[in-house]
Amino acid sequence: MGQLTVLKFGTSERLGRMLEYSLKGYEWDIFTDIDEMNDLQNKRVLFAIDLYDGGINIDLIKMLEKIRSSGPDFMRNSVGGILINSDNELFSRGEARRTIFYANMAGCLFPGKPLSEATGSLRNFNTRRSITEGQVSLEDMLLADCREVVERVAESKINKLRAPKILALYSGNSKTSNTYALWTMVKENLDACQIKEIHIENGSVVDCKGCPYKTCKHYSKSTNCFYGGIMVEEVYPAILDCDILVMLCPNYNDSINANMSAVINRLTALYRKTKFYDKYFYSIIVSGFSGSDLIAHQLISALNINKTFMLPPKFALMETANNPGDVEKIENIREKAKEFAENIKLLIS
Repeated sequence: MGQLTVLKFGTSERLGRMLEYSLKGYEWDIFTDIDEMNDLQNKRVLFAIDLYDGGINIDLIKMLEKIRSSGPDFMRNSVGGILINSDNELFSRGEARRTIFYANMAGCLFPGKPLSEATGSLRNFNTRRSITEGQVSLEDMLLADCREVVERVAESKINKLRAPKILALYSGNSKTSNTYALWTMVKENLDACQIKEIHIENGSVVDCKGCPYKTCKHYSKSTNCFYGGIMVEEVYPAILDCDILVMLCPNYNDSINANMSAVINRLTALYRKTKFYDKYFYSIIVSGFSGSDLIAHQLISALNINKTFMLPPKFALMETANNPGDVEKIENIREKAKEFAENIKLLIS
């Protein structure tokens, strides 16, 4: 159990209650002055954030700028989590995943489900309450959720892997895709790993039907899903078997493409049965114009915050390339690919 470093941005009573309840029994230092938020390497860092009606916290923005401008190792070997309180129903998830992105690019690891968020009404806990036995208030559920986040941050460990099994999921044409070409450069430097690739072809994965919770839970008991197909026959077993998931994600209109989105949505049935706290995920993202950070944010939400995959430091390799073959013309691209592979290999014992 490590001592916690709390970076506090806000003074609301509810954020105070969230911290008071979740920090009981832990040793912690709290900082409210950005100028004192230094020496963030090898720490257990908890961001505690208030968002006001406009969804903006100026001090948080200044801190993210400080993290970015302080270099790629400002939070090296640290573990992070977030408690966030909003005055309304908006902005909390967006600001949380942006904070995770900045800290992660500076070397901070985030365990699965590193976020507890309080929307203005706390109605974001209604679904959880509906499947919880007994009478529990929404605020009590929030406080328990905050405590779980702090426990993950305080007790999370980086598990070293031997000959790790890597699963790469991709949807594009391997002969013309810049994203796949960049992955090829990366995997050339992953000789100590066992690599499996699954091509998600057009039409091979039907998107999630949105089954009721009990129906989804029923299928999950047999590691199944309403639609079956390649997800149940190939992807589910490969996910369960892998140590590291690599998502190859070209930018489609500032979003991951439909096939990869369907894969993530369909993971819900597997997630009902098996959590992914012990699995790492990385991504290779290529944009034709700009916006790779938006794809990274989306993946952070879907796989780290929602589906419990661990987010290792500097999880995304992001480049800009439009026409087929353009990625290979980027200056020092093979060195960048090798550096990304070496980052993955830090997990190997």
